[in-house]
Amino acid sequence: MSIGGMPLNSYRFRSVWPVESPPGDVFDVLADLGGYPHWWPEVRSARQVGEHAAELCCRSVLPYDLVFEARHHTREPRFLKAELAGDLFGTASWRIEPAGEGTRLVYEQEVTVGKPLLRRLALVGRPLLKANHELMMRSGHRGLRTYLAGFRAARRG
Repeated sequence: MSIGGMPLNSYRFRSVWPVESPPGDVFDVLADLGGYPHWWPEVRSARQVGEHAAELCCRSVLPYDLVFEARHHTREPRFLKAELAGDLFGTASWRIEPAGEGTRLVYEQEVTVGKPLLRRLALVGRPLLKANHELMMRSGHRGLRTYLAGFRAARRG
């Protein structure tokens, strides 16, 4: 079963986050996969598994963990893209665009859920999974803005 040609257990997400920090600082924070738990509450843990790779464990409102490896294969000053493998398969990317004194981030994710329980619940659980993702993204945006404010202050100090 599919929606618009996509299997029910596949998702495309896009979020735009304005932040009040320069692109270089934002890149430094986003490129450090092992540091995501410092600013994104739903990223419960990160274990570095390579120079540009980490195993992440994420949990939002719904009572399940998603564990996957994120491996950056593109690391350019204005663009990061990671391959995901584990409970999620696919890609996640950050486009980092200057915006006045700050930065405009565009996060895009295209994934297939591999976790067996979530695959079985794809038809009835899809709206809940999408809402869960939206809550996680809002929280991540707040956390990143707060973290970057401290990051900026530490660099000045």
